[in-house]
Amino acid sequence: MSLTKRQEGILFAIIEEYAEMAAPVGSVTLAKLFQVSSATVRSEMAQLEAMGFIAQPHTSAGRVPTDAGYRYYVNTLSEHPESIEESSIANSARDQNSSERANRALEVRVNSQTRADFAIRGAVDSLVELTGNLGIATIGDQLYMSGISRLFTQPEFMDSERVRAVAKLLDNLEPWLREAAPGQPLNIFIGQENPIGKTSQVSLIISRFRSPYSDKSYIGVLGPTRQNYGRVMSLVRHAGNILEETLALK
Repeated sequence: MSLTKRQEGILFAIIEEYAEMAAPVGSVTLAKLFQVSSATVRSEMAQLEAMGFIAQPHTSAGRVPTDAGYRYYVNTLSEHPESIEESSIANSARDQNSSERANRALEVRVNSQTRADFAIRGAVDSLVELTGNLGIATIGDQLYMSGISRLFTQPEFMDSERVRAVAKLLDNLEPWLREAAPGQPLNIFIGQENPIGKTSQVSLIISRFRSPYSDKSYIGVLGPTRQNYGRVMSLVRHAGNILEETLALK
């Protein structure tokens, strides 16, 4: 499904604003951003809603992204990152410097460890600190998880039903990873795309890497669908790469 340049820009802006503010995004905010009238923005939002990319959670409220909207964004980010950079409301030297510092912090944590299992745990713990999500990794036949309390402080999980849905997903995550063995270097499962916990409204972002334990080890994060995908995908990909490079030398 193709979008006009302006529709794509509005969708990306809604996703990025919502990730930052955790509140529905209104036409007034977008009108200022794109320097058009609120009526023009509302018309474009109506088209995006009809296509299933955004939704209106409450009457007279702003819009929030749907799983389909996030999937469009992530696919564009993976295939044409320049499209996101051109339209991003958050693209700045400060953000780039922050990403570089985060990557360096992760590298230092991994390289300071003398054992493979400690290095993997250190990488997971760094991802938790840097993203606020739940971090996971396979270490041999075990699944290491860290950051459950950080995950459940996010505003999405004030609802007990969603917490239970996430708990169900976590209970079944290890056997699913073992059975599914996601085939891409970086894998993103958004909301209902998750084979388990479809109603939990979370995204699982995992990177495959080679380790002394397996050629198909995994590291990644699980968090709400509302998150900074560009930053998190970059961090998870970097974690997998640095682990593969470092563990090959240990």
